[in-house]
Amino acid sequence: MASAQSSGGGTELGQFLRARRTQTRPDQVGLTVGPGLRRTPGLRREELATLAGMSIDYYVRMERGKETRPSPAVLDALARALRLDDAEHQ
Repeated sequence: MASAQSSGGGTELGQFLRARRTQTRPDQVGLTVGPGLRRTPGLRREELATLAGMSIDYYVRMERGKETRPSPAVLDALARALRLDDAEHQ
């Protein structure tokens, strides 16, 4: 997962995380969806942060491009939470 700034705002890492989060349904990662409509498609930020074992604030900073150098352990935790394959993980 690259973290270089991109011309579309944020970082490549942030854009990748946002895209994967919105493409991942809660039931795909073992979460139960409660009644009612979800305003956002896919996982909520707080759900992904909890699954990856990190604070919501830290995850939001990564997605917004304010945290540009996450540790390999953090990237591994996100890859596991999003159930990425080896190519996506890289």
